[in-house]
Amino acid sequence: MSQVSLTRYMGRLEKVETSRALGKVIQVVGLLVEGSGPGLPVGAVCQVEPLHGGDPVPVEIVGFRDSRVLFMPLGQARGISPGSTLRAISSQATARVGSSMLGRILDGLGQPLDGGPPLDDLATRPLYAEPLNPLSRPIITEVMDVGVRAINGLLTIGKGQRMGIFSGSGVGKSTLLSMMARHTKADVTVVALVGERGREVKEFVERVLGPEGLARSVVVAATSDQPPLVRLRGAFLATTIAEHFRDQGMDVLLLMDSMTRFAMAQREVGLSVGEPPATKGYAPSVFALMPRLLERAGVTGEGSITGFYTVLVEGDDMADPISDAARGLLDGHIVLSRRMASQNIYPSIDVLASKSRVMIEIVPSEHLQAAGEFISLASAYDESADLIQVGAYVRGSDARVDRAVDLRPKLLDYLRQGIREGVAYDAAVASLRTDVLAATAPPRSAAPPRPPAPASRPGAPVAALRRA
Repeated sequence: MSQVSLTRYMGRLEKVETSRALGKVIQVVGLLVEGSGPGLPVGAVCQVEPLHGGDPVPVEIVGFRDSRVLFMPLGQARGISPGSTLRAISSQATARVGSSMLGRILDGLGQPLDGGPPLDDLATRPLYAEPLNPLSRPIITEVMDVGVRAINGLLTIGKGQRMGIFSGSGVGKSTLLSMMARHTKADVTVVALVGERGREVKEFVERVLGPEGLARSVVVAATSDQPPLVRLRGAFLATTIAEHFRDQGMDVLLLMDSMTRFAMAQREVGLSVGEPPATKGYAPSVFALMPRLLERAGVTGEGSITGFYTVLVEGDDMADPISDAARGLLDGHIVLSRRMASQNIYPSIDVLASKSRVMIEIVPSEHLQAAGEFISLASAYDESADLIQVGAYVRGSDARVDRAVDLRPKLLDYLRQGIREGVAYDAAVASLRTDVLAATAPPRSAAPPRPPAPASRPGAPVAALRRA
């Protein structure tokens, strides 16, 4: 008996519309489309068919009000009018992901932006997947080499850790992300540009990331002109792509710029559906959505997702509500200093204000001791910086400050690193111990002893300070 191939018939069967859920547009208010039906849950995707012709507009269900369904467009809302037909597409938001995405630039809906060939061999995954079970997460034990000396040596990151990069505008967040994308030892890098200016996307890809960085990366760009749901989807799509590679046993570096613009997009959605504004106008759903995104990164038995999320600190105020919430959710924070950037120290990482919460568990005691000594010297200089800069500090008053002054140039040289210069973890630790802390300060002539000023004479401490 000859065998019959069902492949052709299965392909036709997949295209058959077996059921249809329909509804009608009632009104459009701002970003919100209100309609009657179809009876689908929040997160379902539909499309609006304009009455007067034109391409269908994809929309997503974001809530309900009385007997009406609330939608928001996933594209330009041109052609939508009362009476337009609402047609159900899927009951949940999904994403198509696969290895063919490597080296590609996608929009927030997963479509290629780079003019390359269509993506093939893609698998379907839920876009808003559940975070990992906290009891199924292995403990972080391995170091993730990100190629940045200051981070590898002083703020060591573990595979599966989630870090925030906090700074104001123009201090070097994107440049620091590009350095990690270029020089990391991770198997795959996924970059999410959420709410970025359109000009910066191509500049980031061509000038900052470069061909070598793009070759093993996937870039998801949801620019600031896109609807808020597309910007939100861009962040979740990048996380879903990272999960795909993680489940294949790879170590993934997820770089997201920025968490603040992600929160702003959700604020637009929340206020549009009628949520009450809370702190600085952010709706409560913003603070509920952030952990749902951040908790999806981590280490599993197969692979890991190490996440870096930039946080734009408005007015350099670290008490900003998004900054404050992110610090409580993440496993550490890297603070970039505008003062260091003005001194041409890049990357401008303020090691005194930064912290890696898992470093103490993943590095040897010798490395931990060396990093602690570096930070102690930097702190000693910072505490006496005003006296040192005006020439009022008396050498010999504090041995720790004396050593910090002597090693100050080497401390700064350790923090400086060129954009195209990669420093591996082992090299960063060796340089910390040999080139910085083991350095011998140049000999200096001892200052002549000064007699103490009489304590009873009025104004003696001030006079002594002036003589110093």
